Amino acid sequence: MKMKRLSTSLWVVFLIASVTLAGCSGEESGNGSGGNGDVPQELTYATTTKAVGLSPIETNDSVSSRVIEQIYETLFIRDEKSMEIVPYLAESYENPDQKTWVIKLKEGIKFHDGTDFNAEAVKYTFDKFRDPETAAPRASLLEPIESIEVKDEYTVVIKTKEPYGAMLAALSHSNASIVSPTADKKGNLNKKPVGTGPFKFVEWKSGDHITLEANKDYWQDPPQLEKVTFKVVPEVNTAVSMLQTGEVQFIDGLTAEHLPRLESLKNVEIMKKEGTPVSYLGFNMAKAPSNELPFRQAVAHALDREAYVKKLKGLGVRSNSIIGPKVFGYDQSAEKSGYAYDPEKAKQLLEENGYVGKEVKMLVANTPVYMNMAEIVQAQLKEVGLKPQIETLEWGTFLDVSKKGEFDITFLGWTNSTADGSELLYPNLHSDNIGSSNRVQYSNPEFDKLVDESRNIVDQEERKQKLVEANEIVVEDIPWVVMNHGIVAAAYDKSVKGLEMDPTGRWSLYNVHRE
Repeated sequence: MKMKRLSTSLWVVFLIASVTLAGCSGEESGNGSGGNGDVPQELTYATTTKAVGLSPIETNDSVSSRVIEQIYETLFIRDEKSMEIVPYLAESYENPDQKTWVIKLKEGIKFHDGTDFNAEAVKYTFDKFRDPETAAPRASLLEPIESIEVKDEYTVVIKTKEPYGAMLAALSHSNASIVSPTADKKGNLNKKPVGTGPFKFVEWKSGDHITLEANKDYWQDPPQLEKVTFKVVPEVNTAVSMLQTGEVQFIDGLTAEHLPRLESLKNVEIMKKEGTPVSYLGFNMAKAPSNELPFRQAVAHALDREAYVKKLKGLGVRSNSIIGPKVFGYDQSAEKSGYAYDPEKAKQLLEENGYVGKEVKMLVANTPVYMNMAEIVQAQLKEVGLKPQIETLEWGTFLDVSKKGEFDITFLGWTNSTADGSELLYPNLHSDNIGSSNRVQYSNPEFDKLVDESRNIVDQEERKQKLVEANEIVVEDIPWVVMNHGIVAAAYDKSVKGLEMDPTGRWSLYNVHRE
C-alpha cells in the first residue's frame, strides 16, 4: 500500500494582483491532456523566474525552494491538515531538559548517491549551515544551537544556548534539509543537488529548465511521476497558454489579471486556500528619509490597501498585522493598530516635514507580482506629492542589491513556511540579521528582546504573548507596510491528481500522478 508523504515543500509565491482584469471569458481548452487516456507520468511546472541555486544551505528564495523540496527532506514536517509538526526523517525526539533535544533518526535511508543517511550526515549539514564561513542566508534558523553531537549512528543530540521554543519549526524548514556530506565534499550542491527525497536531479539548463526523475530507491514507495520538469516561462500569459494546450500541467503565482481566463479553461482545476504568506512594502531603515517615522507614516497613510486587496479578487487578505491570521503569534488586537488610508493626512505629514517633491527610489524585482504592486504604490505616492522612481532588477540580482540597502523603498514577501511568528520576526526584523535576511535594516532593542524571549521560551502560550507584544511594536513603528496576507493558489491540468497545498503554500509532487 502506498504510504502518503505529507507535504514537505515550499510556499507558493505571493499571490498579488495587477490592477487590470484582462479576462478572456468563455475561452475553451485546446489540446489539454485531461481525460482518462494513457497519460505519460511526466509533469511540467512553469515558473516565471529561474532558480538561484539548488543547495538548501546556500539559498533562501521561493523559486529555488520549489525544486529543492522535491530533492531534499527535513527531520520534521508540518502536517498539512493539522498544522502540527511531526517527525519525518526523524523517528522520534525527547527533551531531557529545556536545552537538549535527543533526536532518533529513521534507519535504512540512503541519499541519491547511495551513501547512508545517518547522524553524521545530520551533524555535517547543521555544522556547515551554522559555520559563519558558509554565510548561509537562513543561518538564523539554527543560531540558537550550541553543539550537535553524534550519540550513535542514528541518534543526534542537539544542545542550545538557551531554551529554543521554535526548534521543531526550524527543523521543518526546507533550509534545514539534510544534504549528502559525500556529495557536498565532492562538488557544488548548488549545481548538482543530492538529497534523500522522492526525486533525483538530472540536469539544469540555466534560464530554461531543470529536470528531475523519480528516485526508484526511495525509502517509501517510489513516486508515480517518472519525470518532472521545472520550465522557465518569463511571461505569465504564455504560461497560461501552455497550460491550456497541455505543454505544462502546473503553474502557481496566480494573479487576478489571469484568474478569469484560467477559470474559463475546461481542462484546468484551480486550488485556493487562506495561507501564511505576507507581502509588504519595506523601508530602508538605515537611510533618510525612510528611517524617519513621519515619512513612513505619510507613505502608510497614502496607500489605499483596502482597494488594493479588492483588486486581488479573492487572492489576498487585508490586515494591519505583520504576523498573519494563519501564523502562530497572531492576535486580532493587531488589526486595531496601524495606519488607515488618509491621503490628506499623508499630504500634511509630507508638507510639515519637508518631504513634498522628494524623489524616492523603489527597488523592484522584475516579477509580475512585485511589478504590479510597485506600479500601484507608485501611482498612489505620486498623488500625495512624492516622486517615486521604479528601478527593476532580475530576481537573483535583486536579492543581492536589496541586501546591500541600495533603495529607499522595496517590495518583498515572506512565506512563513514554518507558520511560526518567531521565524517571521527574527530573520526579517531582528537586528542580528541586518546585512542578511533583515533587508530593511530595522533595529529596535525592545523589539529584539521580545523576539529573543519568544524563541527562548518553550511554553507555547508564553511564546505567543511575547510575539503579540513584538508585533504591536513593529506595526506602530512601520519598517514594513503589509500590503496583504496571501491566499495560496495553483492552477493545474485536470489530468493531475493528488496535488495538495498547505496554508504555507508548500506543495510536494510525491503523491501526484496523472490520469
